[in-house]
Amino acid sequence: MDLSSDTWLTRPDAARFLTGHGFQIASATLATMATRGGGPEYEYFGRRPIYRPAKLLEWAHSRLSRPVRNTSEAAAAAA
Repeated sequence: MDLSSDTWLTRPDAARFLTGHGFQIASATLATMATRGGGPEYEYFGRRPIYRPAKLLEWAHSRLSRPVRNTSEAAAAAA
């Protein structure tokens, strides 16, 4: 998929796209985040939320911890 194109994804497609790139997430989780906050940026086409692939990956990468080498470092990275 060309991320520089004008491709738009529906919420179920956005969940499949993220999962296909190693960020497992359900469409229902994206819907919950859309109401509570913390989810990826989206726009509306009529009443339907649509997502840009590049913004989805940007959001997913922003949620990653720093690289760690062991569980002690993982606990520190989560704090």
